[in-house]
Amino acid sequence: MDDRNDTTHPNGNIFFSTQAALDAKISEILRVVEEIQTHSRPIIERCYREFLIHSADPEEREYPDPADKIREVLIHGNYMSQRDIDICLGFDVESLKGHTGINGILELHNTLAVEHRIDVQSSAV
Repeated sequence: MDDRNDTTHPNGNIFFSTQAALDAKISEILRVVEEIQTHSRPIIERCYREFLIHSADPEEREYPDPADKIREVLIHGNYMSQRDIDICLGFDVESLKGHTGINGILELHNTLAVEHRIDVQSSAV
């Protein structure tokens, strides 16, 4: 809060005395975001695991379409960022292979991959 008050104006202008000071501030913010993301990983993985287990049966879902279920319940319901989604995409779905609802779990996980994977080459353009 103090940093914001020292460097911004209510009109939206941001004041830094040098480009180096601005670059240092950006680096610090990115470092803090990375640290938060690192600490959030286990929580996101646990949330995703529970989502998959509790949503495995398409007949029991409030949104039968897997894409709708993912968008409304997982992503919007948990305020997930693309970085959070990337963590879900890296989840070891094989760890749930003994679950009775594995077909529904795989359907959800594969739908997430199709709907939300960002193609690195196309995003670099």
